[in-house]
Parts: sequence; structure tokens; C-alpha cells
Amino acid sequence: MTTATQSELYALLARARRLDGELVEGAHPLADSVIRPLAAGTGEFDGEAIEFDVQAESPGLRLWELAKDATRLRATCDLPELQEAVAALQHLACVFAADEATLSARVTELAEIQGVSPTRIDVATDGPYLVTNPESVTNWLGEPIRTFPQMALCRCGASEMKPLCDGSHARVGFTGAKDPDRVPDRLDTYEGMSVTVTDNRGLCAHSGFCTDRVPTAFRSAADPFVAASGARADELMAAVRACPSGALGSPQVAFPERAAAIEVSKDGPYRVTGNVPLDGEVPREHYSLCRCGHSRNKPFCSGMHYYVEFQDPPMSADPTLYEWAGGLPAITRMTQIFYGKYVPQDELLAPLFARMSPDHPERVAAWLTETFGGPNLYTERYGGYDHMVAEHANKSLTEEWRARWAQLISRSADDAGLPTDPEFRAAFAAYIEWGSRIAVENSQPGATPPPHMPVPRWWWVCNATPGSRVSALAPVTEAAIELPAEGEPLGFADHIKPLFREMDRKSMSFVFDLWSHDDVAQHADAILTRLRQGSMPCDGAWPSDRVDAFARWIADGCPA
Repeated sequence: MTTATQSELYALLARARRLDGELVEGAHPLADSVIRPLAAGTGEFDGEAIEFDVQAESPGLRLWELAKDATRLRATCDLPELQEAVAALQHLACVFAADEATLSARVTELAEIQGVSPTRIDVATDGPYLVTNPESVTNWLGEPIRTFPQMALCRCGASEMKPLCDGSHARVGFTGAKDPDRVPDRLDTYEGMSVTVTDNRGLCAHSGFCTDRVPTAFRSAADPFVAASGARADELMAAVRACPSGALGSPQVAFPERAAAIEVSKDGPYRVTGNVPLDGEVPREHYSLCRCGHSRNKPFCSGMHYYVEFQDPPMSADPTLYEWAGGLPAITRMTQIFYGKYVPQDELLAPLFARMSPDHPERVAAWLTETFGGPNLYTERYGGYDHMVAEHANKSLTEEWRARWAQLISRSADDAGLPTDPEFRAAFAAYIEWGSRIAVENSQPGATPPPHMPVPRWWWVCNATPGSRVSALAPVTEAAIELPAEGEPLGFADHIKPLFREMDRKSMSFVFDLWSHDDVAQHADAILTRLRQGSMPCDGAWPSDRVDAFARWIADGCPA
């Protein structure tokens, strides 16, 4: 690093220190994510710092000027500490944007300053993944995450801004060293009747895509792990393509050219695709990077997130079918299995879809995504309801075709690993029946479907939502609830509300809220009647002391 570069770093550091503490409440401080890495980058600096003439008075505008100046230096310097600080400054400067238009303009200006170059990932020593010019970062549902020309992605697992780094790795003492007792890198080759499979156990992230979908060929409880003649050739090759870590390979498998992309998987690793260079090494088509901070094979994922129970924030209290299914990646996986595996070998459906477009599975996935409560992908990309109706017009679809389609799409949902709980499958099956029967109706000659309708939005069936019942296979657990002794006062918040579980609340949400004092007080007599009958909750009557406590609370005037 030249003295001039060191001088500029020192000047940036001085300006960041002046700004620290002046930012509006809600923005994380600069100390951990900007000042610390810049200080590490300047080293022992005794020269004369360059001073920038910054006229902006408000902290937000001064931060924006600092982000631009830091990005200019980043364009000529690959120092990891500078990349980490620039990533935080770019993000914070955009947090302070007044509106979406200003934010987009700032991202564009920062990209022009930094310069266009292919996506790459550098691994900071005991620090974050430094991503330069990311093309696409998505969450586990397939939804885009806002990108910046320079990003720092958390790999210690402790950031409060996941997936972005907030400097927590320095506070928690994170180390990026590999575990000396890790499974060693070793490429094993297994020759089958038609496909040769290679496997590197040391690189495996244990996502289970192979063992769950082709258990006869990939055997978690057998040695050797791979039985290359244990499944059809297409199943083996599909498993190799689906392996997110790159542990599996085959000389017979070619990967389509994919754009650089990073998926933040649910409770698991970053899944990188598209030949993104990592630390300057020869690009791999795909690989999985640790996100929990506990991998034994850092920076690659070794599956430790399962054992340390690494978790992202939970889904919303009322998830859509789209969320519960696993989002666009899961739905696309299902449609690709359906049109790639089942349709070609089916004597009824193969002729019907023989001339479908190459992206037909993605089109159907976009329709189902929008229908199940996700983003308006089909409307935005393909033309919405009117286009779907036009696709079926005058096709004269038959009930026999429809029934086979419904049967095989459900089988594809099994193969793709979509949830199998009764609540989801009831809603899924209901839409498949409803939607496919309407498609048959609309396809008949002379049919006049109503025009310009919105894409339907499907929901759970009859309030059968996740958590609305106790599974017969769930372990029996009963939270300890202490009730006041006879004569002691009862209150809703302290004594009555805890009696109602979350599943009780969800099961009655169509009538009232069991966690609302006003709702329970208004319906208290009716609730007491059902409690005494044993018809509420639905999975078993309350003990008599709880029923008596509820009755006493009513007698006391339903105090809050």
C-alpha cells in the first residue's frame, strides 16, 4: 500500500470518527463496521493526511459524501479492510436516502464510481464475505435483496443485520480457521451402469437434496455413500445438478450457463451459483458458504448449522402458502420435476406438452407463486390472467388429461420436498382441483371466460393453518402455569392469557382473539361454557383448576 493510499485511508477514518454518534436513531453506529476496519487498514500512519473539502452540513449528506469518497478509493485499492468499510458506508448512505428514487440513484452513482467488473467474493480474514458487484442476491423465498456495488455478508452468524455484516465478528472473536479434525478433501469416483458419480465428502454441506430424493443411490446410513447403479441415469444426473455444495459431480453432467447469484438459504448457508470466483481461485460453478460461523471447513459449509440450531427470524405469524411451500425455489423445483420427469414418460400428457416452450416450468411456477400469495411474477413477466386464459383457449382439454395432470403435479410436490402437513396439502390439493377444472372449462370451443380478471389468490382451507392443531406425532409438552391461590386477585395479562396457547388463538381467530383482553371479556361466558363442556380447546379439556380460575376471573369482573 502506498503512502498516498494510507493517507487517504487515514482521512476517511478521521471523517468517520467525526460522524460516529451523529447519525439519526435507528442507524447502526460506524464504530464496528467502518471505523474499526479503516483503523486496521491505516496501520501505523505518521504521514500527513489528505483533507477533503466537504461542504454538506447534515450528518446524512456528510455520510453520503464519505461513502462516495471511500468508493473512489475502493476503485483503485483492493485492501480487505477498505472493502469492508465501503460496504457498510454504501449501505448506510442508502439507508439515509429520502425515497426509493433517491436510493436507486445513489446505487447507480456508486456503481459508476466503483466501476463495472464481474462478481467476485473475497473472504476477509476472520471477517465477512466481501462481495464485489453482485448481480443477484435473493432470500430463501427467491425474493431479491437490495444489492450495493460493495457488500459485506455476515459469516460469523452474530450480525443483527443478516445477511449484511455489522462488525459483530470482531466483538465475538470469530475465527475463520478450518477445524483440523474436519472431514478431509478427497474426491472418490463411483462408476455405474450409465453414469459415473464423483463425491467429495469434505465439501458436502449436508443439505440432503440427494439422500432425500434418490435414497437408493445416495445412502446416508451405508458405506460407500454413493451407489452409482442405484437409480436411473436421469435421477443421478439431476441429483448432481441439484447438489448445492458441489460435492457431487459427474463427467456426464453439463451445467447450463447461469448468471452469478447468491441465495441466502433458510437457516443455512449462502448458495453461490454462476462461476463466481472465490478468493481469486479458479471459479467453481456452484458452492455453499458457511453462514452460521461454526463450519468445520470454513469458508465452505459443513452442515454445522443443523447442530448449532442456527436460525433466521421466523416466518410471519400468518404465512402465505407461498412462504410455507418454500417460495419460488421450491415451487420451481416442483414444476421442473413435473415437466422434466413425469410429463415426458406419460402417454397422456407427453403429446399435449410436446411443443411447450423451454421456460414453461418457470412460467407455471410464476403463476403458482402469485396464486399462493407471493410476488406478482406471472402478471409482471407474462401478462397475468388474460395471458393464462389465452394459453388454454380452444385446447379442448379433457377430464382425463386434467386428472392425470393433478395426480402427477402432486407427486412432483412430494419429490420436490414441499411440505407434507395436512394443512398445506389440503390447500394445495384444493387449488389444483379448482384451477385445473377451470382450465378445462375455459379451453372448450365457444367458452367465454370473463376478461381482465386478477390472478386468483389462494389461502388456507377452512382456517386450517399451520399451528392450528396439535399433531398426533408431536411430543407432549405442557407449560407450567401457576395460578393464584383462592382469594388472591386474578388478572388477564398475568393469569388468563397464558392459559391460551398460540394454537388455541389461531384456531379461534376467525371469531375473536384469545390474547385480547377486550375480546375474551366480551365473549367470556360463551368461552366458559365451552371450557366446561370440554369442547374448547379442541385437543383436550382443561384441568378443573384452570376452568375454575377462568370462572373466578369472570366473577371478579374480568380485570385486565
